[in-house]
Amino acid sequence: MIVRQIWTANAYRNFNYLIACAETGEALAIDPLDHEKCLRAARDAGWTITQILNTHEHRDHTGGNDAVVARTGARILAHRNAGDAIPGMARGLGAGDVVKVGRTVELEVLDTPGHTMSHVCLLAHADAPALFCGDTLFNAGAGNCHNGGHPAQLYETFAGQLARLPDATLVYPGHDYSENNLRFTLDREPDNRAAAALLARLQGQDPDHAYVSTLAVEREVNTFFRLTSPAVIRRLRAAFPDLPEHPDPRTVFLRLRELRNSW
Repeated sequence: MIVRQIWTANAYRNFNYLIACAETGEALAIDPLDHEKCLRAARDAGWTITQILNTHEHRDHTGGNDAVVARTGARILAHRNAGDAIPGMARGLGAGDVVKVGRTVELEVLDTPGHTMSHVCLLAHADAPALFCGDTLFNAGAGNCHNGGHPAQLYETFAGQLARLPDATLVYPGHDYSENNLRFTLDREPDNRAAAALLARLQGQDPDHAYVSTLAVEREVNTFFRLTSPAVIRRLRAAFPDLPEHPDPRTVFLRLRELRNSW
């Protein structure tokens, strides 16, 4: 499996992705908003984009579909409940489905509601497992739930699916929000040395050659995985005096998401 991360350099700080089969040169484009960059990258590599995967229905992830289809004839894949919001969808996906790219790439579909209720992530079971997570999981952060989602569902996705994936899983998010998310982690957990060190490392990074995190790193630096940390809970109780002394992880997650909305 060959992965090409494409930095759009737009105001939304989107990442687009190409996943290619080394044998056939067939490629899957994930959320190809910047269609020109995606098409150019595929052409330069000698690949043919045969499929488009939209992680969810928001326009900053689907806006390049028409142009890519017009140039390549690619089929559009997305959550099976997103058809009304994604014109021309050729295949609706559900949990456990497999997306094949050429002869060598197979990607498992995860049904990951929260950011929206029709969101999917793709999991590559490869020598280096990889998660293409759209707006569900970011480096050091979690997606918002403002436009068609729900934070309780996002918690269930984190706790029931993402938290169970192997430490070595590479994290490929839909946007680059690393620095701001790490600052939020340090606001919630000032003594988190791993987050402080990573923030120092990433300040001013070139997004065209962006740092690729793993779930092992996320468990150290992402507040939304650190729901039992005494420091996180202590500072959360300062913000929410009604919080129990020993809150359950779901409550901690929901209050953190509430704080992050206005931070």
